[in-house]
Amino acid sequence: MAGSRQETRAEPSTADREIVISRVVDAPRELVFEAFTEVRHLSNWWGPEGFTTTTRSFEFREGGEWVFVLHGPDGTDYPEWIRWVRIAAPERIALLHGEFRDDPNAFESAITFAPEGAAATRIEMRTVFPTKELRDEAVEKFHAVEGGRQTLDNLAAYVAETLRKGTES
Repeated sequence: MAGSRQETRAEPSTADREIVISRVVDAPRELVFEAFTEVRHLSNWWGPEGFTTTTRSFEFREGGEWVFVLHGPDGTDYPEWIRWVRIAAPERIALLHGEFRDDPNAFESAITFAPEGAAATRIEMRTVFPTKELRDEAVEKFHAVEGGRQTLDNLAAYVAETLRKGTES
């Protein structure tokens, strides 16, 4: 075809800078999304095993922020900050996560909530770090993969307990 031209642009691969964790939660998507987006729920399950969360401020809207402290089982406090970048309820949340506002090492995460069968939800957390080195540090020093899995396990247990309580009322 004379005059027609196709241009292909190679997108930079993020595979060496990313962590992907997923889990099926035995609850409807709307309930799982609610547990992930309302501070009254988040504070009860967020973080790996043995960690607790204290929220300083929370505003769930695009551009809003969640400022909180993760308290480690050894007594160490970890300041945390999240800005909600994009919200498409109940399917997807995109966020920026660092230790503080304007953290140069903040990473991007996309969380998707997909129906799985009649009454379950597949949640996937896809996190992309600014550099491979920051991703490797998160994996090796902070055990991000294991911690992410434990966090989703905590979510599943919390949602199951919430559902159980809801059916007993």
